[in-house]
Amino acid sequence: MAKTPRKWTGARSPSGLKRVRSSERRHAILGPRRATAKTLVKTALTAATAPSADVDPQVALIEAISALDRAAKVGAIHPNAAARRKSRLVRKVNAAGVGAGAAGSHVAKTIGKAAAQKAAKARIAASKADKAKGAQTAAGKARAALSKSARAEAAAAAAAKSPAAKTPVAKAATKTATKAAPKAAAKSAPKATAAKAASTKAAAKAPAAKKAPAKKAAKA
Repeated sequence: MAKTPRKWTGARSPSGLKRVRSSERRHAILGPRRATAKTLVKTALTAATAPSADVDPQVALIEAISALDRAAKVGAIHPNAAARRKSRLVRKVNAAGVGAGAAGSHVAKTIGKAAAQKAAKARIAASKADKAKGAQTAAGKARAALSKSARAEAAAAAAAKSPAAKTPVAKAATKTATKAAPKAAAKSAPKATAAKAASTKAAAKAPAAKKAPAKKAAKA
């Protein structure tokens, strides 16, 4: 046994040595970010407690908060630590009577409970409508366009038959409806023809073996 104690107390295994190298790289990258955040926080406190013509307290506060946010984003400090430091900094600056506007610029926008519930319901309704609509084929779109034009024509006819159709407003509405119906039909016509062409191609590609039993039955 060796009588002298070991002089090397560091890592010896490959994983331990790799951990030492990675920690050195992280320290070289993240250390300056921590130092910058600390320096800017100190500058903001100094500008708030002892104002000078060279440093604007509000600008210094904004820069310190931004530096803390960047440090937390890259992992130099914990996000909770950044939030704690920002809170303490803002309270100290406000206690000094400086930078209330700068602190307010970083406050998140809040809305009322009723407005939030209304917005959530609107988002849910929109998502349900999108899911219910689903994917549409060319033939389905053509049928929908044709039914829309038919509904427009029926509405125009019903409006023309009603007694109130003699008013100028009703006449204008019927004219717009009658004009919109041919346009919708013209738009849907190419889609319908494309759907019919696709169906005829599918029928032509069908195997001819299905026609043989019909011929045998005719001969019998």
